Amino acid sequence: MLEVRPAGPDSWDDVAAVMGERGDPARCFCQYFRLRGRQWSDAPPDSHRKALRSQVCDAKQPPGVLAYDATTPVGWCAVAPRTSYPRVVASPNWRTDRPDAWVITCFVVPVGHRRQGLARQLAHGAVDLAGSYGATVIEGCAVDTSTTNRVPSSDLYRGPLSVFLDAGFTEVSRTSPQWVLVRRAL
Repeated sequence: MLEVRPAGPDSWDDVAAVMGERGDPARCFCQYFRLRGRQWSDAPPDSHRKALRSQVCDAKQPPGVLAYDATTPVGWCAVAPRTSYPRVVASPNWRTDRPDAWVITCFVVPVGHRRQGLARQLAHGAVDLAGSYGATVIEGCAVDTSTTNRVPSSDLYRGPLSVFLDAGFTEVSRTSPQWVLVRRAL
C-alpha cells in the first residue's frame, strides 16, 4: 500500500535514503533551484545535504513529500512557494503571471521503483501539501517526452508532462518543445 506524506523532522533518514549515495540526487539534495550562480557551483554536495536536512527538520513547512511502500521510502517530490526558489524566479522557462504560485521542482524515484506510477502519486501529494498551506495555484515545468525519441532518466527530474496532466494540471506555455509550464488551481 503506497502512502504519500509531508517530509518532516522524523523523516530525514527516509529523505536521505531516497536521495541515495550516488548520482544527481545525492549531489543536489534538491538545492539546485534554491541556489544560483556561484552559490550553486562553488558549494560542495555535503552543503546541499545539510541545507535539505535543515529544510526538512527545521522549517515551518515541509519542503516536499515522501512516498512509502509500507515502511520503505520509495520517492520524493519537492514543492514550495515560488519565492523559495531563486533559480525558478530568474528562469525564462518558469515565467509566470502568478508569482504567488507554489511550484513542484523535482521528483526523485530510485532505480527499482520507477515505472510504477509513483511520480503521479507524488504529484497529488505535493498538490495536497501546497493546498494545506494555503496555496491557491501550483505550477511545474514539465518535460514533454512525446517530442523526442528518448529522454534520459536524469532529465526527467522535473517530471513528465503526463504526470502533471494526470494530476489535473493544464499547459500554460512552452519555451521549447520539451519545456512546458503547467498550472493547477487549488
